[in-house]
Amino acid sequence: MSDDIRRAVCPGSYDPITVGHVDVLVRAAALYDEVVVAVLHNPAKSGTFSIEERIGFIERALPEAAARRVRVEAFAGRLLVDVCRDVGADVIVKGLRGGTDFAYELPMALMNRHLTGVETVFLPGAPEFEHVSSSLVKEVARFGGDVKGLVPDEVLAALTAKATTA
Repeated sequence: MSDDIRRAVCPGSYDPITVGHVDVLVRAAALYDEVVVAVLHNPAKSGTFSIEERIGFIERALPEAAARRVRVEAFAGRLLVDVCRDVGADVIVKGLRGGTDFAYELPMALMNRHLTGVETVFLPGAPEFEHVSSSLVKEVARFGGDVKGLVPDEVLAALTAKATTA
């Protein structure tokens, strides 16, 4: 790839991907030549979905136009700035649902810039998804609540299957 490719990293656990994540990834793909979705995980913890399942959910949730500009990879046990360096990205894109997210993300953005100069771009999430988070979706689904429209259909089916076998 050429050095003048504008590449961004969108980090997260994506356990599972939500419609809010999809919104941010599609918008990031419109702004950058390539978006690396960095599925960050802690091998010492087991998530609801395996890393392979998460990667597949992300790849299949994106519309074709955005998917052409997105690559999904898993990373563990590393600083995000090291991931950025390794993939050749000088920008981190983070979606924000509100002020609480900003307060949480700002110190990390400042530390990342301090460490390597990588900048963080904050994209405000769509207001209709402000209440949607992976952890809240999983909790509602676990207790039989309806999360249709909050996650891609494939994720909804997988969450429902896990809730009925738990």
